Amino acid sequence: MIISERIFAMLKERGISQKEFAIQTGIAQSTISDWKTKKTNPAADKIMVICDALKVSPYELLTGTEGGGSKQLEYVIIDKASNEYKLVSLYQNLPQEEKNRLLGYSQALSEK
Repeated sequence: MIISERIFAMLKERGISQKEFAIQTGIAQSTISDWKTKKTNPAADKIMVICDALKVSPYELLTGTEGGGSKQLEYVIIDKASNEYKLVSLYQNLPQEEKNRLLGYSQALSEK
């Protein structure tokens, strides 16, 4: 499932319309509609505002799972100047194969 599909599934679960979501995030309704019809994903700079509106962590939005293995992740708002925000933005722009490699590497580091 791609990120935009997860977003629409979460919107449905929460009973949030596309219009309400657009107002909450400041993202144009036409852009949100494009994610659905064109099967595209949101731009990296929108991930944090989307997470804020849906009350999910970037990990949950990007992977479709809660927490990170045996460790539970907390939902926090990340400042755009932070390394965490930069990491999510960089991750978003990677090809899927590279995303998988990065996730594997991150998992290995967290187990040390």
